[in-house]
Amino acid sequence: MNIIELKVNHINNPIGFHLDHNLTFSYKVVNTSAKKQVAAQIQVAKSSSFENVIYDTEKDESISSLSHHCKLNLSSRTRYYWRVKVWGENGNCATSETAWFETAKIDEKWSGKWITPNFSPDIHPELVKNIHMTKKVQSARVYICGLGLYEMYINDTKVGNEYLAPFNNDYDNWIQYQTYDITDSFVKGENEIKVLLGNGWYKGRFGFEGGHVNIYGDRFALLAELHLSYEDGTAEVITTDTTWNAYKSKVLESEIYDGEVYDDTFTIAEKFEVSEIELGYDRLTARLSLPVTIKETLTPVDLLATPAGETVIDMGQNMVGWLEFENNLPKGAKVTLQYGEILQDGNFYRENLRDAKAEFTYISNGKEEFVRPHFTFYGFRYVKVIGWVGELNSKDFTGCVIYSDIDQTGFVETSNSVVNKLFENVMWSQKGNFLDIPTDCPQRDERMGWTGDAQVFSGTAAYNMDVYSFFSKYGYDLWLEQKVRNGAVPMTVPEIPSPFKPESSSSAWGDAATIIPWNMYLFYGDKSILEQQFESMKAWVDYIKRFDEESGGYRLWRNGFHFGDWLALDGEDPNMPTGGTDKYFIASSYYYYSANIVSKAAGVLGKLDIEHEYRTLAQNIRNEIQNEYISPYGKMTIDTQTAYVLTLFMDLVAEEHQQRVAEDLANRILKDNKHLKTGFVGTPYICQVLSEYGYNDLAYTLLLNEDYPSWLYAVKLGATTVWERWNSVLPDGKMNPQGMNSLNHYAYGAIVEWMYKYMLGIKPVETKPGFKHAIIAPKPHWRMKWAKGNLNTASGNYFVSWHIQEDGQLNFTVEIPFNTSATLFLPDARKEDVVIVFGEQVEMSQKENDVIICLECGNWQFTYNPSQSYVKTFSRKTKLKELMDIPPIKEVLNEIPEIKSIPPYLLSIYEPKTLEEILSTENSIEGNEKLDKIEKQFKEI
Repeated sequence: MNIIELKVNHINNPIGFHLDHNLTFSYKVVNTSAKKQVAAQIQVAKSSSFENVIYDTEKDESISSLSHHCKLNLSSRTRYYWRVKVWGENGNCATSETAWFETAKIDEKWSGKWITPNFSPDIHPELVKNIHMTKKVQSARVYICGLGLYEMYINDTKVGNEYLAPFNNDYDNWIQYQTYDITDSFVKGENEIKVLLGNGWYKGRFGFEGGHVNIYGDRFALLAELHLSYEDGTAEVITTDTTWNAYKSKVLESEIYDGEVYDDTFTIAEKFEVSEIELGYDRLTARLSLPVTIKETLTPVDLLATPAGETVIDMGQNMVGWLEFENNLPKGAKVTLQYGEILQDGNFYRENLRDAKAEFTYISNGKEEFVRPHFTFYGFRYVKVIGWVGELNSKDFTGCVIYSDIDQTGFVETSNSVVNKLFENVMWSQKGNFLDIPTDCPQRDERMGWTGDAQVFSGTAAYNMDVYSFFSKYGYDLWLEQKVRNGAVPMTVPEIPSPFKPESSSSAWGDAATIIPWNMYLFYGDKSILEQQFESMKAWVDYIKRFDEESGGYRLWRNGFHFGDWLALDGEDPNMPTGGTDKYFIASSYYYYSANIVSKAAGVLGKLDIEHEYRTLAQNIRNEIQNEYISPYGKMTIDTQTAYVLTLFMDLVAEEHQQRVAEDLANRILKDNKHLKTGFVGTPYICQVLSEYGYNDLAYTLLLNEDYPSWLYAVKLGATTVWERWNSVLPDGKMNPQGMNSLNHYAYGAIVEWMYKYMLGIKPVETKPGFKHAIIAPKPHWRMKWAKGNLNTASGNYFVSWHIQEDGQLNFTVEIPFNTSATLFLPDARKEDVVIVFGEQVEMSQKENDVIICLECGNWQFTYNPSQSYVKTFSRKTKLKELMDIPPIKEVLNEIPEIKSIPPYLLSIYEPKTLEEILSTENSIEGNEKLDKIEKQFKEI
C-alpha cells in the first residue's frame, strides 16, 4: 500500500499560500490488495521527526481522503510537517512519506516599506540592495511583491521558477505577495539582491478598445522582507526601505500586449535613490495564485523562407509563452521576434492580433547567454525573425510553454486519429488560456478572464486537469468584484474599464458564479469551495431576482443586456453574433439553473432554510418557463438547437414531455443537415443531450463531421488549438473577414466533456462527489473501432476502454480505484451473454437493454455479443445520402467522376439512389469492376 499525492488545500507542499488557519488535507492510496479504507490517521507536527505533534486525529473511521478539514492555530512563517496512516479492510496498513506546508506572514505586521525609484515612472527600474554576509545561512525566506510584475535575483540567479508574479487580479481589491525559499542563494562576502520591475496588468496597457494604462497604479513599487536565520542561532531581517538603490533597467519597454524591448548593451551605472510610496498594507494577501511556470518546452519543427522573403520559425504548435534563444549575435546587433498564429499565402500574418504588437526586440551584448523576455507572453505558432546577423539555426531556439502549475488528469484516445487531434487541441487551448485566470485568448489585445468562457468549459477543465485551486482563486476574484456591484458578475474577472455598465451582467456569463464552484465540488468532493463561494452564488441569483421583481415578478429574466447564444450560426442578423435563440429564454433558463444550484449548495452546507427557499424559487421559475415557452404537450415555441438543448440539459420540461423535446431537437438537427448551429451556450451540451436521450448516432455524427461547421473542420485545416469561430479560417486557408478570430479559444472545446461522460461513460455522482462513486455508462458507436481513457480523479484513477471486434463482439475494460465504487452500464447487453474475461465474479441485473453491474475497487474485462449490431458495412446497395454522411467515405465518393459531376441542385434527386444505381453502365463488366474497387475502399475505411 502506497499513499501518494498528499495535498494541503489541494496544493502539493504549499509555501506561503493563504491558509488562514482552515486546512484541508487530501491524499490517494494505490498499490494495495485492499479495496476499502476502514480508518485513517492524520498527524501534523512542527518537526519532520514528529517529536512535537500539534494535531493528531488518531485512528478515525470518518476521515475522508478527499478533504479532511481541521482548524489549527498557525504561526506565521512556520513550516509544518504532516503524514497519513491508512488501514484497509484486509488488514493492510501503511504510513505515507512526510509532506509539509509553510505559512506566510499571516497577521504579522510588515516591517518592509513600499518603495519606488526616483525617476520617471515610464522607465523600467532595477531596485538593488547589496549586503555583506559573514555568517553561514541556515534558513532564509523572502516575502515579496513587486508592482506591476517582478523578477528577483540574488547574485544574478533568478529566485523561484515562476514568471509574471504577482499575477492577474484586481489590485484595487487585493494584492498578492509571494514567499520563496532563498536558503541556498547566498555566499559569504558580498551579495547583490536585485529586483526587476515591469508594467504588467497593474500599470501597463490592457483592456478593451485598444487598452487603458495605469488601471491600478501609475508607479512601479516594491515591497520585500528577507528573513535570514544563521547557523550560529542569530537572525536578521532585510527589508525594502530608502537604503535601496534604483537603476535604469535593460528592459526598456514591456507590455502584456506589445511585448518587450531588452537592450543588453545598456550600461547600468547611474545610481538613483528610492522613496517610500504610500500603498498601504491592508490589501496585501498571501498568495492564492498557483505559480505560472515553464511547464513544457518545444523545439521548432521548421525554418521557413516565405514568398515575401521573411524568415519564420514554425513551432508546429499554437502555444503560449515565448521563444528563448542562445545568443551568438555580435555586440550591438538588434533582432526582433514577431509572434503570430497563422500564415497567409505562405507569409507571416498577425492582423487578427488587432492592436497587440506581440514582439520581442533584443540588442545583443555579444556574449553567449540565453535570452528571453521577462514581463510578457505570447500566443503563437509562428515567429518572424528580423535583423538576425549570420546564419540562423532554429535549433538555437526553444519554445517555453507557460501556464499555471496544474497537472493533466484526463486522457482520451480513440481509433480515429482526427478525433485524437481534436482532444490534443482542446488540451493545448486549456493550457494556453489557464494562465493564472481562465482567459478567453492568449494572443490579441484581450487576454481577459471572460466569465462565460470559463463557465461553459469548467466541466471539461476539471476532467482534463486538476483545477480546484485554480478556480478557487478565480472564484475569490469573482466574489470581490460582485461585492461592489450589488451581486452582479462582470463580463470579465478581473473587471477592467469596459464599455459595459458597471452593474450589468449577462446570463450564462454571470452564471460562472454558481456553475463553476458547483462543478468543483462535484469533481473534487470538497465543500470548502462552496463555503468560500456561497455568498457569491446566492448574491448572483438575488441580483437576477431583483431584475425579475422590477419587471413584475414573473419569475422570468426578461430585461437587460445578454450575449445570448454567442457566435451561434442561426441568427437572422449576421452582424449580431448573439444567435437565433430568444435571449430571454436563455436568461430565464440560467436563472432556474443557478437558483437550483444555490439550493443544492445550501443543502450540502446544512443551510436548510435557504435550501428550501431557493428550491421553491427554482420550481417557480421552471413553471413560468413552461408557461411562457412550452405548450402543455411539450411543444417548444423556439425552434433552435440551443433552445431544445437547454430545455433538456437544465430539466426545464416535465418528464413525460422530455422525449418529445429530444425528438424535436433531432428533427431540428436533421433540418440543419446534421450540422451544428449552436454558439457558446448550446455547444457544450448538445452532444450530451443527444446521447442521454437516445440519439447517440446524431451525437457521433456531429462530432465526426469534417466540413464547416464542425469540430473537425478546424482540425482538418491544420489547427493545433480550438478556434473562436467555427470558421475563423475559411476552407481556402484565408482568415475569416468578419474579424474577431482567435485561433486559441477554448469554449467550443467543451465537446471533450461529452467524450469523458458519454463516449467513455465516466460521470460523477452528486450524492457521492469527488468520484467516490461513479456512473460508468460508455456509449460505443460503429463509426469508431475503439476508445479508451483514464481519469485521475480526486479519489484515484479510473480507466475505461471499449473495443468493437470485427465479428461484432463488444469488449470492455474497467478499472476502479481504491475506496470507491461504480455502477457500470453495459449497453445493448443481455445478462446471460456477458462473459467476465478478467476480474472477480459480480452480480448482474438487467434493465431494458442494459446490463447493470455494481463494482468496487478492482479491474475487469467483459465481452459479449450486443443485441444490436455495432458493425456497419457499406456496399453498392447503400444509398448515396447515407454514404455522404460519413466523411472518409465522402472523400472516396468525391473522387468518382460520376458523383463529382452531379450538380448541387440535382443532388437531392440522387440521394435516395444506391451507388449501384448511380454508377450503372451499359458495360456491366466495367461497372462491376469499378463498384468492386469502391467496396474494397469502403472496407478499408
